[in-house]
Amino acid sequence: MSIAKRVQELLAQMTLEEKVGQLQMLQGGGWHVPDHLREAIRAGRVGSVLNEVHVETVNELQRIAVQESRLGIPLLVGRDVIHGFKTVFPIPLGQAASWNPAVVERGARIAALEAASHGVNWTFAPMLDIGRDPRWGRVAEGYGEDPYLTSVMGAAAVRGFQGDKLDGLGSIAACAKHFAGYGASESGKDYNSTNIPENELRNVHLPPFAAAVDAGCATVMTSFSDIDGIPATANQFLLRQVLRGEWDFDGVVVSDWDSIRQLSVHGLTADNRESAREAALAGVDVEMASTTYAEHLASLVNDGKVAIETVDALVANILTLKFRLGLFESAETDAAAFPGIGIPAHLNAARTAATESLVLLKNAHGMLPLQAAHLKHVAVIGPLADEPFEQLGTWIFDGDANLSVPLLPALRARHPEIEFGYVRGLPTTRSQDRSGFDEAVALAERSDAVILMLGEEAILSGEAHCRADITLPGAQQALIEAVAATGKPVVLVLMAGRALALQSVVPHVHAMLYAWHPGCMGGPAITDVLFGHATPSGKLPVSLPRVIGQIPIYYGHKRTGKPATPDTIVRMEDIPARAEQLSIGNTSFHLDVHPSPLFPFGFGLSYTTFQYEQLALSARELRRDETLTVSFDLINAGARDATEVVQLYIHDPVASTTRPVRELKAFRRVALAAGEQRRISFTLTADDLAFYGRDRRRKAEAGQFHLWVGGNSDATLHHDFFLLD
Repeated sequence: MSIAKRVQELLAQMTLEEKVGQLQMLQGGGWHVPDHLREAIRAGRVGSVLNEVHVETVNELQRIAVQESRLGIPLLVGRDVIHGFKTVFPIPLGQAASWNPAVVERGARIAALEAASHGVNWTFAPMLDIGRDPRWGRVAEGYGEDPYLTSVMGAAAVRGFQGDKLDGLGSIAACAKHFAGYGASESGKDYNSTNIPENELRNVHLPPFAAAVDAGCATVMTSFSDIDGIPATANQFLLRQVLRGEWDFDGVVVSDWDSIRQLSVHGLTADNRESAREAALAGVDVEMASTTYAEHLASLVNDGKVAIETVDALVANILTLKFRLGLFESAETDAAAFPGIGIPAHLNAARTAATESLVLLKNAHGMLPLQAAHLKHVAVIGPLADEPFEQLGTWIFDGDANLSVPLLPALRARHPEIEFGYVRGLPTTRSQDRSGFDEAVALAERSDAVILMLGEEAILSGEAHCRADITLPGAQQALIEAVAATGKPVVLVLMAGRALALQSVVPHVHAMLYAWHPGCMGGPAITDVLFGHATPSGKLPVSLPRVIGQIPIYYGHKRTGKPATPDTIVRMEDIPARAEQLSIGNTSFHLDVHPSPLFPFGFGLSYTTFQYEQLALSARELRRDETLTVSFDLINAGARDATEVVQLYIHDPVASTTRPVRELKAFRRVALAAGEQRRISFTLTADDLAFYGRDRRRKAEAGQFHLWVGGNSDATLHHDFFLLD
């Protein structure tokens, strides 16, 4: 019998109260099942539970649901499994820096296996919000500033969580969140308003969600924010017109935590009853945490305010997912059937992910890799160098710090012939206490080189952890300057959950490695790169600003009518005293900072040099039913084997609506031996050139296109082609 028929047969047996019960998600009870939850499940008033990860308890909850409720409907068990379960991978922003969807997929698969062994069958990941304001704490949880990179990585995460089939061993339902536009929160503050024109919504914020739906994502979570004055949890345009209508999504829509009740806090509704009605009419299937459906939906149906057919459709979506997950056949979890927690294969994958996520931003005079044979004493300074928990990053409720190997012990284990002295320098990354500076400087002075490990503690990013000032917190800048004044070679390793503003930092260090929050195997991965056992290959998934006032700064901006050019930029210090008032420069820039980012999107150094040459197109004209092949030579011109992330960008210079100055359209990791040259090819079709134009329809418009290939978004190897009608 088909799933659709099984759903309809079951739905026909359900009372209205049981239907409403399927829409309710409540908190689990920890090691014990509280009486109120036991009775609610037995009475059919709960369809899913949240944050229960004790497998014995989950199995008891499932037993009650299947054996003691009238209809025996199993439970969905949800948990935030974001970048690992017990084995923690780099934060998603760090995984995006690998530019390797295989890393994301493998990490999600391991997280799913470990979580499923504890009874979890639903994760609230991946987060697909475009993050162009690094003040927002949740940029750590996404894949960066670019719609295409986020789409590729998000689809990989969906495949990893869900496996080959939803009812397979270790497969859990993925959830694309937050639908939609949450990353555009004003002032970079969580839960804030988002004012997004439909053109930007469709061209920037929605494509990653469409990619997730195309990848088979089982569920979607609504955003806390409003879109054009309508909170996402009540937004029929988003949930019914776009998601269900245009994309044919047939999965489950879940509210974010308490977001249905919050509709009245927004001011959209007067009370919880109206909130329940608005969310149901918009098509929210599951209410997370709050109870407006449980308290009001039945009476709304009885009063004719919500049609029973509307409720039936919501319930059918939930039952369909439970059938697809195979819960009706087997709801309880046999932990012994799974490969285990923190096993070598999982830790090795986490180490690979961490290694590929590291981005080398500066390497003056080839300071890195460090030459172990020339070093006797190395100073390790900083409050993050020996913190197993902090390197795990945000949103790791179940992460096991006992599996985490920080930098200091990793250095000592890998190179026991070197004496690694250690001083914290600061109690925490936020501290202004400089009492440890003298000891740090003394250690640096008697060492051959210094490794500074600074940045942000994990608690400084993530949900509700937004920062107005994204320079290094506390007295870290002063510590850098004090250590640098010794004249010793200084390597700065930065751990952070966001892009930091580092213009004042870069001049004081010889080398800089951006490590994000690299997960449980961060220490060994950083050690491997610092000493050349691995060559850095990570690339920035976000632009790094020079100063905070540049935010938002991202590579895919519009030209404007007065774009800044090198000959129009005026520095504030060059303006003469008593200057007459005039529109200096007449272009779009700040007087007190260069308009470019400190480091551009896609940037990352290697221990070798890559050259791009001989760019050629298979044709100068592309018809709508044809494919354009873009080819070029990639040369490893150095003496080390290495991997380059090659990137292809386009620009549509004349269109029905203004277009970004560049758009990423393809990328690939290419491993080359020292001295090796290889011909690399990408293909483009008319669909790759399409966008939502003035008529709100997605199409490619005929005309000239610019194309670049290179190692970052400032690539200079260029060609033009034309799309024909």
